[in-house]
Amino acid sequence: MADVQTQVRAFIQDNFIMGAKAAEFGPTDSFLDLHLIDSTGFLELITYLEETFAIVVKDEEMLPENLDSLQAIEAYLARKQAA
Repeated sequence: MADVQTQVRAFIQDNFIMGAKAAEFGPTDSFLDLHLIDSTGFLELITYLEETFAIVVKDEEMLPENLDSLQAIEAYLARKQAA
């Protein structure tokens, strides 16, 4: 899963960041704090994660601890795929 962060970063840059210059954000930077993704965007991100990584994100799992940074998503996916 070493490239999970790369894949998710590319999805965010392709779908949420407008303009020619891609925004720089680190693995622990909050998408909400940086205003990269809004509530509708998180639903799109969840759909992407479910389709790309063959998981189901339950309502109770839709938390910042799981989905608000590249590192959080990588850890969340690791837990989901190990289960």
